[in-house]
Amino acid sequence: MVKKNTLVQIYKVVLDRKNRSENLPIDTKGVPFEMRVKGRLQEASNLGDTVQIITASNRIESGILIADQVFYTHSFGHYVEVLEDIKQIILSETEDLK
Repeated sequence: MVKKNTLVQIYKVVLDRKNRSENLPIDTKGVPFEMRVKGRLQEASNLGDTVQIITASNRIESGILIADQVFYTHSFGHYVEVLEDIKQIILSETEDLK
């Protein structure tokens, strides 16, 4: 049982596959548009239950409870080595601008 006001994460399908835009690539169009949101649980519930949360921006969202006691993280993603090569090219081409 997850207690009320615990920081949790919910899952919700925003658009089913058949409702997605026709302009999308085939591999993107073939999967539903999903959302995962973190917020404070409004009622004590169990994992897998449909619940309501209040997000950090005070939005009320509903979805399936998938995790409890979550935390906020931030990342710029994995290191992309080719960006280092691009950086060196840009620096070498702009040396005369200094």
